[in-house]
Amino acid sequence: MNTNKLIGSILLSVAACIWGGTFVAVKVIVGEIHPIQLVWLRYFVAIIFLIAFSLIRREHWHVKVKDLKWFALIGLTGYAVSLVAQETGTWFSSAQTGAVVTSATPTFMAIFAWWILKEKLNHMKIISVIMATLGVLMIVGIHLTGKHILTGVVLWIVAALTWSLMSVLIQKVSDYSALQITIISTIIAMLFLTPFVLRDASALESVNFFSPKVIICLFYVGALSTAAAFVMWNKGLTMVNPSVSGLFYLLQPIVGTLLGWLLLGEDISWGFVAGSIMILASVWVSIKFA
Repeated sequence: MNTNKLIGSILLSVAACIWGGTFVAVKVIVGEIHPIQLVWLRYFVAIIFLIAFSLIRREHWHVKVKDLKWFALIGLTGYAVSLVAQETGTWFSSAQTGAVVTSATPTFMAIFAWWILKEKLNHMKIISVIMATLGVLMIVGIHLTGKHILTGVVLWIVAALTWSLMSVLIQKVSDYSALQITIISTIIAMLFLTPFVLRDASALESVNFFSPKVIICLFYVGALSTAAAFVMWNKGLTMVNPSVSGLFYLLQPIVGTLLGWLLLGEDISWGFVAGSIMILASVWVSIKFA
């Protein structure tokens, strides 16, 4: 295994683990802040940390006009539409439902990589995707119950599709640093979401931004889940083939379930153990052979 692929795999794994805790943070705060406004706020917090880090590193910026179309697509699909759909889907359904639906992410990424980047789909890639999908189903099961479950499922499908497309499109701007990709895409997403946030800005007046719960949740989803994890994910995507990098995304339900056990006292089933082994095995197969 080459060093580049190993480092990329580690970055993708850490990012996915951080996102595993995001479902908990979003579920805690989404009842107080509307999903679109929550996405905008997490980007507002993230951009402060991202720009500060860029200044500390003294990043050399060289944005080319011809690349702006790719940044616009990345910002709109993965940073705006995908996250709003994801958090609204959590609002209408549950994190477990989301984990089941987004288990299709590696498949979508493999298809987009084949279509856009002309990557070949060999049998080892297909096997690893099937293993990972079965692993997620073993962990969370299929809980399609609730009044607005259909709406939630549709939103989660939109989230998975747009996230997968964004993750593949990042290969088109791989000449830029992961930090630059994240900053530009975040700004584009904020500009796109601002009119929707301003339309119902009065809803934010009832939010107590000095509440420890709100501060901790916004710090987690902004500084850690967006600023740090997005940079790591974007960097990892430039080091690992997009057709297999989606598998790392499925480490989220493992972390989410463990956090539920540690923080909420939820039980861990044998399905979780078997599913975790399947997901980790699929990641190993993808790194070793795909």
